[in-house]
Amino acid sequence: MATLSDIGVAAAINILSAFAFFLAFAILRIQPVNDRVYFPKWYLKGLRCSPLANGAFVCKFVNLDFRSYARFLNWMPAALQMPEPELIDHAGLDSAVYLRIYLLGLKIFVPIAFLAFTIMVPVNWTNNTLEHSGLTFSDIDKLSISNIPNGSLRFWTHLVMAYAFTFWTCYVLKREYEIVASMRLHFLASEQRHPDQFTVLVKNVPPDPDESVSELVEHFFLVNHPEHYLSHQVVYNANKLSELVNEKKKIQNWLDYYQNKYERNPSKRPLLKMGFLGLWGESVDAVDFYTAKNERLSRDISLEREKITSNPKSIMAAAFVSFKTRWGAAVCAQTQQCRNPTIWLTEWAPEPRDVYWENLSIPFVFLTIRRLIVAVAFFFLTFFFVIPIAIVQSLANIESIEKALPFLKPIIEVKVIKSFIQGFLPGIALKIFLLFLPTILMIMSKFEGFISLSALERRSAIACVDHPVLLLYDVPWLLVGYRRQLVPQFQ
Repeated sequence: MATLSDIGVAAAINILSAFAFFLAFAILRIQPVNDRVYFPKWYLKGLRCSPLANGAFVCKFVNLDFRSYARFLNWMPAALQMPEPELIDHAGLDSAVYLRIYLLGLKIFVPIAFLAFTIMVPVNWTNNTLEHSGLTFSDIDKLSISNIPNGSLRFWTHLVMAYAFTFWTCYVLKREYEIVASMRLHFLASEQRHPDQFTVLVKNVPPDPDESVSELVEHFFLVNHPEHYLSHQVVYNANKLSELVNEKKKIQNWLDYYQNKYERNPSKRPLLKMGFLGLWGESVDAVDFYTAKNERLSRDISLEREKITSNPKSIMAAAFVSFKTRWGAAVCAQTQQCRNPTIWLTEWAPEPRDVYWENLSIPFVFLTIRRLIVAVAFFFLTFFFVIPIAIVQSLANIESIEKALPFLKPIIEVKVIKSFIQGFLPGIALKIFLLFLPTILMIMSKFEGFISLSALERRSAIACVDHPVLLLYDVPWLLVGYRRQLVPQFQ
């Protein structure tokens, strides 16, 4: 059973680990070789020059100015003290809201912690219920409500504090949501106009034997939205073309790399080995190799583009429709366009870089079936994911480890190691399994049919945080971890 010392060891390990990572970030941030990684916006705005251009060879990779190491944390007060409008202009609205989340946590938990330690802890600690119960307990249990006897008036303290904590949390959240909503509206009103603000995505365009998809979309919106309709663009099934474009981008990056390398040292042409991972094989000129490959991919892309545009079967039953005003786009995106609710489905179009093209052609009926399948699969994921976690959590128990590996008993009984296993190892075991959860949920979200990458990420995040799966993860730990302490008392 975990004690206060076990929890202290776990807290110390977590704090030291967090400080070590934070220190590594602060030191790596001021190294010249990482300058473009940590200050990309300054380079895009032309406010910063690369430190690799001048100076000695060592100075291009390692910061030898020891005074900068003494003030490497100066950026933190500057970031916290920066006015929000300036912070939004420099780093975006997300960064300002992200900092407010930390301040929100302090506003909520500091008063709650103060009341809990000054009122609730003395109320629970000054009882001796557990001492006379005959149960196995630790000092940490004396801080909980289990140390209050049945029928005691001290239960009113927990009831009143529960209402006080709830009221304070809701009040602070309400105030913060009002502030963030106002910031968001001001940001949207002040930013420049984007094409996606005037564009609506139309899906499930019904087939017509007399008109093509493009002609049908144009005719439909000229009839139903004559004053606001501007133009449209049908969606093509260009998955193969997308693969070729992505491959060309990779080849172009390698070509730029070797051309820059050759420009820095014109006396020596860069070479590339054609064997496995470039470790062995025939050596060829890297610039000529990637130039030829880039030209070949350009020809393939042109041929594939002509093939797609000339093939009517490549056109999908979806289109991006642009309007003259944002009001017209908003009306179209939020209203039903046809008596049949399964065709002419409209919604706000995501940004071009945010579109998940593979899901644009999924019919409405199949979307419903897919969501039902995902709901059932998510239930079974929640249920069966408990099994491996229960096994690992049982191994994290002292008695289980000593029973499975008796030769480790002398080592496990050392106080520091015992505190580490009881206070830190169960959390590590849980986090290892949780690492796989976001990937599984992302795959399920893609199958569910969301049309934008941001919607996929939002869906996965909501499933990770809000679903009872996180609550169920604690049940095996409680059952397995305490079964040896509880069962003998009731036999």
